[in-house]
Amino acid sequence: MLSILIPTYNYNVYPLVTELKNQADAIGIAYEILVQDDASKYFLEENTEINLLQHCSYTLNHENLGRGNNINLLNNRAQFQYVLIMEADAFPEKKTYLQDVIASINPETQVLFGGVNYPNEKPEKDKLLRWKYGNERESIPLSERLKNPYHFVFTWNLLLKKEILSNYHFPYNVKDYGYEDVVFIKQLKENNIPIQHIENRLVHFNIESSSTFIEKTEKAVTTLNQLIGNKKLDLKDTKIGKAYNIIQFWQLDILIRFLFKKLSKKMISNLTSSNPSLLILDLYKLGYFCLLNQEKHV
Repeated sequence: MLSILIPTYNYNVYPLVTELKNQADAIGIAYEILVQDDASKYFLEENTEINLLQHCSYTLNHENLGRGNNINLLNNRAQFQYVLIMEADAFPEKKTYLQDVIASINPETQVLFGGVNYPNEKPEKDKLLRWKYGNERESIPLSERLKNPYHFVFTWNLLLKKEILSNYHFPYNVKDYGYEDVVFIKQLKENNIPIQHIENRLVHFNIESSSTFIEKTEKAVTTLNQLIGNKKLDLKDTKIGKAYNIIQFWQLDILIRFLFKKLSKKMISNLTSSNPSLLILDLYKLGYFCLLNQEKHV
């Protein structure tokens, strides 16, 4: 019936696995929970305990493959018709999470997204940026998601047929953080594979600092630039790419790079403050993308 796939890296995923196992046992479905650790250094002892649970397994990669490749490998191991991709640092909002997933499957279901939520409690100052970004950019109501089903979707809390992920896998050449999910969703859209949306959220307990989130954002923009260079994505596929197209048209590249170099430290000061601006984050990403393209045209 259902293979639950959990890629993880330096995170204790045992509490999530036990919760999902309890819910699956309660509704009496055939299932497996497959956890694959991408060469972590921490929480190995805690996660190894997963192998003692019936229908659950934990394996450790010897080298870091990247999230997309990790999911591809998990899907290869999956034995059931449907796979459910989870995020290690997320947790079901309801005790009926899996029951509601199963109840939403119908003969037409190919891909199903349940939505994302973030804790209401405001974190400490040094972790505000990621929390604010999640609440304002990722925690999207069902009514809004239904208007643009290929845009407001993530590649976790995502149920899909195993054969779809086998045919339209995550890009193998992406090992660093960022935008592999955009490539995957683009494939679904281009091949007219519908995405069904429901209200069945996972709460994302992301606790990374604002500085770490900025570093990961830079890595993601670098990955995006590589994906565009490799023709896996077009400029039109992302907001950054569309904005860069306009900048190129008006020949503002040099000006934007100059401003970014001059103002980037002040932008980081804002982003790590007690009142980070998501507009400044957008401008930082765009400026960083322009900087990456200083000596070439995309």
